[in-house]
Amino acid sequence: MTTYRIGYLVGSLSANSINRKLALALKALAPANLELVEIEIKDLPLYNHDLDGAYPAEATALKDAIAAADALLYVTPEYNRSIPGALKNAIDWASRPWGQNSLGKPSAVVGASIGAVGTAVAQQHLKGILNFSDATLFNQPEVYLQFTEGLITESGEVTNEGTAAFLKAWLEGYAAFVAAHVSK
Repeated sequence: MTTYRIGYLVGSLSANSINRKLALALKALAPANLELVEIEIKDLPLYNHDLDGAYPAEATALKDAIAAADALLYVTPEYNRSIPGALKNAIDWASRPWGQNSLGKPSAVVGASIGAVGTAVAQQHLKGILNFSDATLFNQPEVYLQFTEGLITESGEVTNEGTAAFLKAWLEGYAAFVAAHVSK
């Protein structure tokens, strides 16, 4: 069986982020053929076109981590009905300089929020950005997780059997999508 390296980006910079917990849960529930590895974005400077000729080390590390991944997974919160600035900044660095876009990989978007609609609006914004960035998106089913206290432990264990089963099934679908879109 071929193993696929999935680089995941957590849109929240908070160490206590519910989306970081979701990422850990996905990592724990992932089928054996998916290896989930975080791509850190917290140290990136703000994107500046003036630096396209001399990329900062943090931005080069981001592009290298993306290049090492077979596919990408975006785990995003919803801030003011959109994606967090830190995630947009990482996408801007990864898609530049012009003509050197790193984001054209099989990709998926998930997110958690305390609100009833999860991160539906942020995910739609993010999918538009990723479509423009030539990412091939796994669109169905969608994961708009309403996060409740205790749903996911600090170590990434999902405490609700129905939610765990849903996420596991989603990951199996994503694994099949990645296998169909990555040539090894």
